[in-house]
Amino acid sequence: MSAELHSIRVLPSWILGRVADRGRALVAAALAGEGLKTWHHVVLSAVAELGPVAQAELVRGVGLDAKDMVGVLNDLQAAGLIVRTPDPHDRRKNAVTATGEGRRLLARCERAARKANDELLAPLTVVERELFMGLLTRVSGAR
Repeated sequence: MSAELHSIRVLPSWILGRVADRGRALVAAALAGEGLKTWHHVVLSAVAELGPVAQAELVRGVGLDAKDMVGVLNDLQAAGLIVRTPDPHDRRKNAVTATGEGRRLLARCERAARKANDELLAPLTVVERELFMGLLTRVSGAR
């Protein structure tokens, strides 16, 4: 058997990991152009989608450690992108809401992330992209 057949470079998991690394790097660079880090974008997106939302729900929803979440929320609040107010149902909790500026920045970041993903998939035709996305969705178990 050739050494090529024993290489991890032919494993789908290895290739997918490389694609994911490249995709994350392209999106991170695009977000940096808007002044956001990846986790800040993830959290701001979740807040805009779910808000007002409890901090604990955000932690569970995005999979970020609670201590790290506090830091990200502090950064977003200091930048005027979110507000934290006492939850009207439980004053021991904070409800997090995106501000108008946060929503405007998020819209710019979404456009930048789409452009980065277009760059990632540039080698594929439109038909190949649709097929690729369908296959990735099936393999990932996402619906």
